[in-house]
Amino acid sequence: MMRRTDKLKGFALSALLTLALLLAWQYLTLPFETHVGSSSAQNAEYEMLMGHTPATQQASHNFPSPRQFAVDAWQELKSPFHNTNANNRGIGWQLGASLYRVIIGYGLAVIVAVPLGLLLGQLPILRAGLNPFIQILRPISPLAWMPIALYTIKDAEECGIFVIFICSIWPILLNTSFGVSRLRKEWLDVARTLELSWARRLRLIIFPAAAPTIVTGMRVGLGIAWLAIVAAEMLVGSSGIGYFVWNQWNNLSLSNVILAVLLIGVTGMILDTAFAALQRSVSYAE
Repeated sequence: MMRRTDKLKGFALSALLTLALLLAWQYLTLPFETHVGSSSAQNAEYEMLMGHTPATQQASHNFPSPRQFAVDAWQELKSPFHNTNANNRGIGWQLGASLYRVIIGYGLAVIVAVPLGLLLGQLPILRAGLNPFIQILRPISPLAWMPIALYTIKDAEECGIFVIFICSIWPILLNTSFGVSRLRKEWLDVARTLELSWARRLRLIIFPAAAPTIVTGMRVGLGIAWLAIVAAEMLVGSSGIGYFVWNQWNNLSLSNVILAVLLIGVTGMILDTAFAALQRSVSYAE
C-alpha cells in the first residue's frame, strides 16, 4: 500500500508539473514582433543595411493562450446540454452520446467474451481450434472494420457500437480464458471429490479464482473501447465527443478542441479508476 506521505508527494509533483505546463503554454502563446511588409528575414536585413529600421508590429499565435482557453471553455461549459440542432449540441450531450455507445458495445462484448472465455479455459481442444481465428482477428485495427460495417449495417449509430464490440471483446476473451486455464488442479480435484455440479463448480471455484484476471481484461477492453469510439465518431459520427472534436476543428475553434481532448482524458481516467477499484476488490493473496 502506498503511504500517505508518498501520496502527498505525488500530488505535489503533479501540481508542479501542471504549473510548469501552464507556464510553458503561456510563454509559447505570447505575442511576438514581426516585420511589416517584409516577406523574409533577408528583406529585414537589407533594410537595416540601408540605414532603415524595419517596421514592426505585434503579432500573436493562432493557438489560444491559457486565459483565452479558460474563457472559451467556460462559455461552452455554462450550458453543456444545449441541443439547438444537429450541428449545435453541447459538449455534455456529445460526451453522453459517446458513453451511451460505449456502454452498449462494451456490454455486448462482456456478455459474449466472459462465457466463451470460461469455455475456452475449460476445454483445451476448443481453445486450440479457435486460437488461430482469434490471433488473426485480434490485431486488426477497429477503424479497418468501418467500411465493412458501413456496407453491411448501413447505420452510423450501429456501426459505432459494432466497432466498440469488435475491439473490446479480445482482451476480455483472452484474459478470461487465461485465468480459467491457470486454475490450480488441486481445487478442481477437490470439486470432483465433493461431486459438485458444473454450475456450483463455476460459481464457487472457477469464477472467483479467475475474477482478477477477468477484471483485468475488462479494464483493458474498456480502455480500448473508449479510444476506438472517439476515432470512429470522427469518421462517420453525427454526434459524440469524437464528432464534436472534428466539428470544432472545422470551425477553427481550437479552444473547444482542447476542452474536448481534456474531457476525453478525464473520462477515460475516471473509467479506469473505477475498474482499478473493482480489480482490487476481487484480488486475493495466494
